[in-house]
Amino acid sequence: MRNQNLVLSFARAITFALKHKPLLLSNFSLRVHTLCDNKHIDHANIYSYNRAIDNLLKSGSLGSALNLFDQMPERDVITWNIMISGYYHYGFVRESFSLYSQMVFQGIVENSSTFSTVLSICSYAGLFREGLVVHSRAIVLGLSPNVYIGSALIDLYLQMGLIDIALRLFSTLQDRNLATWNVVLRGVYEMGRSRELLRIYNDMTLDGIEPNGLTFCYLIRGCGCERFLEEGMQMHCCVIKKGLVNSNLFVANALVDFYSACGSLIETWKSFEVIPPEDVISWNSLVSVCAANGYSFDALEVFQRMQFWGKKPSVCSFLGFLKLSSATKNISFGKQIHCCLMKLGIDTLLVQSALIDMYGKCGDIESSVSIFDSIPQRTLESCNPLMTSLLSCGLIQDVIELFGLMVDEKIGYDEVSLSLTLKALSVSLPASSASCSLLHCCAIKSGFESDIAVTCSLIDAYSRSSEIKLSCQIFNQLSFPNVICFTSIISALARNGMGMECLEMLDAMIQNGLKPDKVTFLSALMGCNHSGLIEEGRLLFCSMQTHYGIHPERQHYSCMVDLLSRAGLLDEAEELIKDTPWYGDPVIWSSILRSSSIHKNEQVGKRAAKMLLDLEPENPSGWLQASNFYSQIGDFEMMRQCREIAIARQMRREIGQSMIEVRDYSYHNKEQMLY
Repeated sequence: MRNQNLVLSFARAITFALKHKPLLLSNFSLRVHTLCDNKHIDHANIYSYNRAIDNLLKSGSLGSALNLFDQMPERDVITWNIMISGYYHYGFVRESFSLYSQMVFQGIVENSSTFSTVLSICSYAGLFREGLVVHSRAIVLGLSPNVYIGSALIDLYLQMGLIDIALRLFSTLQDRNLATWNVVLRGVYEMGRSRELLRIYNDMTLDGIEPNGLTFCYLIRGCGCERFLEEGMQMHCCVIKKGLVNSNLFVANALVDFYSACGSLIETWKSFEVIPPEDVISWNSLVSVCAANGYSFDALEVFQRMQFWGKKPSVCSFLGFLKLSSATKNISFGKQIHCCLMKLGIDTLLVQSALIDMYGKCGDIESSVSIFDSIPQRTLESCNPLMTSLLSCGLIQDVIELFGLMVDEKIGYDEVSLSLTLKALSVSLPASSASCSLLHCCAIKSGFESDIAVTCSLIDAYSRSSEIKLSCQIFNQLSFPNVICFTSIISALARNGMGMECLEMLDAMIQNGLKPDKVTFLSALMGCNHSGLIEEGRLLFCSMQTHYGIHPERQHYSCMVDLLSRAGLLDEAEELIKDTPWYGDPVIWSSILRSSSIHKNEQVGKRAAKMLLDLEPENPSGWLQASNFYSQIGDFEMMRQCREIAIARQMRREIGQSMIEVRDYSYHNKEQMLY
């Protein structure tokens, strides 16, 4: 909505400027002519003042420069440009734009330098509406085709998120220099449109523009964001030919980050080895890379080598270790990193948030809450990781209450908070449609409705509360849904037993040029399973291997076995898993045994019962399921034996779990004998 309003404002401003261009130009000319007639301008004196003000600003004397500016009897456009630029460089952004407004009010006509600086101010400070007005003035004065003004305008519209308008402006520029191309590349990279980034680079080479180190930094990092390994390696070859790997540390570090993002640890090491050991950034990057990819021993080795060279690890390195602890559930390693942070005196909000997240994901919710309580002032950055920790520990109600606390205490919320709270509502029993609608309103009001994570969480939450029409409505409002969005709606349709609609949505996704991943196929197979679409399920299972090169995992086999077993095709289900690594999976055999009981297939059922009991002899549910199967086929002797073995071994069956809150969070398991 915000972007739509800005586009409308842009259209009105430009239309007005073009319509009244002759009148405005004549007004500008009349005012300048009047000033020239009424005053004898001493250009030599103004030049001296301008030099003096410029020197004062360069020496850091902003106050003295302002006093001299106020004493000037006459000022020209260069005087105003110097002061506007001076205020901007000293960080007084609002004041610099106010000075520009005074300049316009006094009838001083801007030049290209004025517009370039003021448009940069608008981009930096988020003064988008003011920037639109400045753009219209540039059109009126006929200066918009200027390459420097054009670059500033492109940057402005990129900051506004209006990438299509920015690219249209870029295409109209006649003289496009390297700086302008880099502005476009940076904006497209920050918008996450890496494929368009590569296309723009091709246009740049066709235009005869020689790229520099900054150009390749944007390109390499863009390839890393989308895991474009082949394209990124081509960029690597280009920077080697130009000699930028050894001469430009930013390019070298971008290569380290790129290969790490693509999971190529060997290439990451090779890129790292060419960087001089005194560069701290590369050391910290490699530590973070190894930690993020689960290579804990390699990360520790780099950490030790870094200390040998006398390089102090950055917060980024420790954050990588904490993320590794969270991913591997290694709380012992996480505690060691925590001790190291305490010894070094590193106690930033970012570190505290990572510690809250680490302890929570490792199941130590008490430590998460303790760190959260020790923070002097609760902020969004500390609340979100605690919310994640509570959700990972299954404390659903606490997640919802924490969101309410964030609202009540004016802490605020973001797309992460909304997404986590919606997930909590999704898994709560039963999911409330009214609660989902309330959070949906919060998302719309705060402008996070278009965020991918929030959108997918809304689709999931509404589908779990049996509001599949609302899920579809939210999905249909997306302008450019990606793989995650399509997977969410396919999963929502599958959950509500709409198998054919799942397959239609999968086909629409492929028609849009998107490649389904393993989660997408799993969701579609679940839709076939819930709707009994046997033939469609077979074709889908085969196509994911033959057409998309995705090897089925345990969940895919389990879903397919369940589909075949429910249809009574037990022999085919058993044959499907015969030569797979999941032949010994008890969940799959439990599914086969359950269907064998329904379809009274004694042969397959007996094999399934034997496999299930051999795989999990201590699991009481397996003995109970086997006992029920033998009872249904009339083999009461085997039924009695299973029951006697269960009683003789005094197996206990966990039937539930409750959460009791006494100061800290604790758990109590209820158990009951299986008879």
